[in-house]
Amino acid sequence: MYYNNPDFAYSASLRLNLRVVENPDIQRIQQMLDGEGYVADPTIATAVYLAISLHKPLLIEGPAGVGKTEIAKAMAHALHTQLIRLQCYEGIDANMALYEWNYQRQLLHIKLEEHGEKSIEQKEAAIFSEPFLLKRPLLQALRSNQSPVLLIDEIDRSDEAFESFLLEVLSDWQITIPEIGTLTATHIPYVITTSNRIRELSDALRRRCLYLWIDYPSFEKELSIVRRKVQGIDEHLAVQITSFVQAIRHRKLARLPGIAETLDWAASLVALHRTHLDAAIIEETSGVLFKSREDTLKVKTELLPGLLQSIENAP
Repeated sequence: MYYNNPDFAYSASLRLNLRVVENPDIQRIQQMLDGEGYVADPTIATAVYLAISLHKPLLIEGPAGVGKTEIAKAMAHALHTQLIRLQCYEGIDANMALYEWNYQRQLLHIKLEEHGEKSIEQKEAAIFSEPFLLKRPLLQALRSNQSPVLLIDEIDRSDEAFESFLLEVLSDWQITIPEIGTLTATHIPYVITTSNRIRELSDALRRRCLYLWIDYPSFEKELSIVRRKVQGIDEHLAVQITSFVQAIRHRKLARLPGIAETLDWAASLVALHRTHLDAAIIEETSGVLFKSREDTLKVKTELLPGLLQSIENAP
């Protein structure tokens, strides 16, 4: 569908940039994220602003390693609130995301009250109360004393049943625990949901959320990120690294490097006291940038001469 189309998202991004670049609210969000070390363009800043203003969940999709999770971290720091992370994975269920009873503490309490004068009903009510709950991320977010940033990370790794469960929580911001009753959120969380598009998400979830597509960054943006994040990097090396990574993303590899790999590679080269790239150092450090044997071999045996040419032509 059109809202899940990267080409549509990119063209919409260009149009949006022209309209919001002078908006003082968007500029403040950009400055807020910038202060936390996150380089955000107007499209990202607008999505974050609307998520905060409307208190609606923000669904962020894009390739791995382009900074989706970092948005939630930057938001939490900038808003001076807690970041609560729910990491999704295959097989996750409601209990893993909500709560479980602290059985050891319950048993200890029963032992201590064994010879007490309380009735069985009173003892049972005591051990099945909120102090005996082990709060998992969703319950932590509901019971927080201020609006936290709730990061539901890689929701596409969970199954459709768990996704439906999340929709109920995001709609009502309350849960029912049979032994206690209904617990309602004291402060509605700011919700960031990320997806690497391993599977298609439901239309119901998409309608519930604002949507943001983040693609691989432009040369200028990625160079700015490298300069900011990698302390002590030589300017010429930063340009070469960015040029190399930008070129490699136009090649057919099993897994293209994201910004995370760019930064790891840059930090590694600084640790090795390098000030420029050459074939030898690229081969020696290829394991930082490429995460499969097939990609590493392909770069070394087929692509390296052309990639070195891209470095020589770097701006």
